[in-house]
Amino acid sequence: MQKPLNFLGAVALGLTLALPATAQEADVNTVVATVNGTDITLGHMIAARARLPQQYAQLPPNVLYDGLLDQLTQQTLLSQSMDEVPNRVAITLENERRSLLAGEVITAATEGAASQEALQDAYNARFADAEPETEYSAAHILVETEEEAAEIKTMIEDGGDFAELAREKSTGPSGPNGGDLGWFGKGMMVKPFEDAVVALEAGAVSDPVQTQFGWHIVKLNETRLKDAPAFESVRAELQSELEQAAVQARIDELEAAAEITKAETGAIDPAVLTNYDLLNQ
Repeated sequence: MQKPLNFLGAVALGLTLALPATAQEADVNTVVATVNGTDITLGHMIAARARLPQQYAQLPPNVLYDGLLDQLTQQTLLSQSMDEVPNRVAITLENERRSLLAGEVITAATEGAASQEALQDAYNARFADAEPETEYSAAHILVETEEEAAEIKTMIEDGGDFAELAREKSTGPSGPNGGDLGWFGKGMMVKPFEDAVVALEAGAVSDPVQTQFGWHIVKLNETRLKDAPAFESVRAELQSELEQAAVQARIDELEAAAEITKAETGAIDPAVLTNYDLLNQ
């Protein structure tokens, strides 16, 4: 929201502006000012107040009322003085209108989507019959070549300390911490590394394992079973998923009934998006 032209000056001077009497039947269509035939309504003022930065929204109502009325009056005057709406402004207004209307549809689509019953059903579907997940505590030493990894494996077999070798030779970020990777579950590591970890017994060290990051020597410290999370700990996540699913269902419904055409791939250079001069044409 633009700063009121006279609003901030009045606040800075400590002026207290009288609050006009409000009719008991006032509603969003109540006209509070008319500028060259253009009405400014109470609804316009309420919407403007809703977009105020927090520091202004906390001001006394009488200051806000007169300040906002001055602002809207002056904005109306200024806008009326423009003979022709610039292309960039017209396009921005179209985007704003599109965004606001889409937001209303999204709000309607998500209303009730994450009810307590729906959340509980989603929780049960995911966790009620799920087997406890195995988690792994492991460490690794990362080097560039298979030869280096094989040499390190030999050192460990000959009694070398894994953590000390990791601090000395590992190129990975966990090296200074003895190669420790903490606890992780399946799907959190790249596949070759995960396969090596899963195949190990607790305390065992792998042969050299190659990933896109280099060559690893992996040590499995221990495993544990992770129980299903408490409902409240995943409530926000489930709510987000249910609401996103509701929005996507609404979009799919609309797309199925719509006729949509798009420019062919490659027909427009994506770099043109940074050419803001086009908005002035």
